[in-house]
Amino acid sequence: MTLPRNILYYGSDAPLPEPITLRAGPLSMSFVSGEIHYIRLGGREVLRRIYVAVRDRYWRTIPPSLLEIKKTIRGDSFEMRFEIENKKNEVDFGWRGSIVGQTNGTISFTMEGAARSTFWRNRIGFCVLHSSTEWAGSPCSIETVDGARLDGEFPSLISPHQVFSGIRAICHEVLPGVQAEVRLLGDTYEMEDQRNWSDASYKTYSTPLSLPCPVEIKAGTLISQTVTIGLKGNVPAVPPFPSIMPAIFTLNPKRTVSMPRLGLSVSSQGRPLSTRAVVRLRALNLSHLRLDLDLCCESWESPLRQAAGEAARLGVTLEVALFSSTGAQKEMQELRAALDRLRPPVATWLVFHPSGKPVPEEWVKVARSCLADYNPTAKFGSGAKSCFAELNRCRPPTAALDLLCYPLNPQVHTFDNASLAENLEAQGPMEESAREFSGGVPLAISPITLKPRFNPNAAGLESVPSASELPPQVDPRQMSLFGAGWTVGSLKHIGEAGVYSTTYYETVGWRGVMETDEGPPLPEKFPSLPGSVFPLYHVFADWGEFAGGEIVPLTSSAPLEVEGLALRKDGRFRILLANLTSKPRAARVIAGVEGGDFRLQSLDENSAEWAMWEPDSFRAAPGKLLQLGKQGSELDLLPYAVARLDLA
Repeated sequence: MTLPRNILYYGSDAPLPEPITLRAGPLSMSFVSGEIHYIRLGGREVLRRIYVAVRDRYWRTIPPSLLEIKKTIRGDSFEMRFEIENKKNEVDFGWRGSIVGQTNGTISFTMEGAARSTFWRNRIGFCVLHSSTEWAGSPCSIETVDGARLDGEFPSLISPHQVFSGIRAICHEVLPGVQAEVRLLGDTYEMEDQRNWSDASYKTYSTPLSLPCPVEIKAGTLISQTVTIGLKGNVPAVPPFPSIMPAIFTLNPKRTVSMPRLGLSVSSQGRPLSTRAVVRLRALNLSHLRLDLDLCCESWESPLRQAAGEAARLGVTLEVALFSSTGAQKEMQELRAALDRLRPPVATWLVFHPSGKPVPEEWVKVARSCLADYNPTAKFGSGAKSCFAELNRCRPPTAALDLLCYPLNPQVHTFDNASLAENLEAQGPMEESAREFSGGVPLAISPITLKPRFNPNAAGLESVPSASELPPQVDPRQMSLFGAGWTVGSLKHIGEAGVYSTTYYETVGWRGVMETDEGPPLPEKFPSLPGSVFPLYHVFADWGEFAGGEIVPLTSSAPLEVEGLALRKDGRFRILLANLTSKPRAARVIAGVEGGDFRLQSLDENSAEWAMWEPDSFRAAPGKLLQLGKQGSELDLLPYAVARLDLA
């Protein structure tokens, strides 16, 4: 093995923080680096997460560092006391945390902090997450800061604006006759639907957005807040901790969905594709390449020429995202003249304003009038530039569109592996909500990236990373097994939602599906292998071999830990299973297809480097024969492994 195991797992040699399992009477939970995760009553999730967020003037989250911890853990109660600092650039905020869990199921989380520098902030304080998967459509009651009590519900469709405001307490039923109350002190709170940013949760946070921001925080400013969780009603006896069972996968072969068209973005590194890269990319059986074309820039013709050449070499069409100014008519006419010279195979035009705001209907009409005759079958789309919230809050002119589009990434707010795995469950509801106002216009999800491509909230010139820092758009998990598993989960949720097309990542480079022959610019921060493919390349290859086929809905009993995707075409059948955790997990597949022999090929710590260096050899290997009977067959998945099961 050339690469250390953790780098294969998640792109970094640093160990993950070890969760500390805690119990407060009937409630179980985990403590991770100053946060509480997965508060459960037996097998029922009560709250997903409680944490303290420090966000600077550009809405960037300042990562916390755990400095010290003292713990007293008993069988059904605990006390955790710790120190945290959130420090980056001009922001320096330190705080002490205290979490006390009592035998009656009461949990109190207090933070007391002080600014150690003068800086501008948009938010400092608690965030409480309710799972949207668990609670969408469920009733709740709100106690406001003025003492009023309101009945409401967690929204089923994604709420474009704040769900509740002026919150002092939230109460919801977690089991028949049992309610959980969250009480918030030290600030005024409100709730937003985080699915707008592809987070699978409703977030209750301090400092209402109606107040001016950013606000200057002077050195020495003190901040104190408390969140208390309690149970009401006849609380049943529950086992000390939920037992770990195999993840059960159940197929529904009677309800299938057509596979969406799948493409990649052209590389942001600007280098021409090597012959080896072209051969490997052709093996993915892609539908298209996406090119972002800024018509306000004088040099836009050069990237269009390069993209046209790459599309021709790969045998695919182009999805061109057009960014034009108020002089759109003139810019589109100049583009139309260039099309006759360059002859790019454009099948889709996505029309945007550089600001990211949805374009008016007139802009789409201008684009059609100038460009439609170049390829009369090309589709014209528009939508959001940075996130679903843009689309949800300002609906585009769907009557003028052939496609409605928006991008997504899983880490606008939090960045750990567990959060990325959790946020997969938001991707299906985003499509469901978009259909409510799309007027039947097909959906194109483009592009999907692991990190945001830019900060839409930057009010001024942001600091440029140093030469030793990764660009903010780059995530080392791109080259890891976790990146492959997350891609399986994303394709599953988006594919089963029935979208028209989707565009992921890039072709080559540290935001792509394979490394360049030269290797990464910062190998100490992005430790990929020069000339290799990334593990997620094989997920797209597995998908590409079934392009034009069907997705068979596949349900996991433990979707936050193990996810799966099933494909069918011309009598062939394939299942992809992904362990999204750092622990080995057992999975059992209930085939629903009369059983049969399957061939198992596992992409894991033992085979990853082989698959990265020699993708053709890895893919040609016969794999292990596995009998899948009526009761299914259990298989063991190593940490972050992706297993491919093919009907023999």
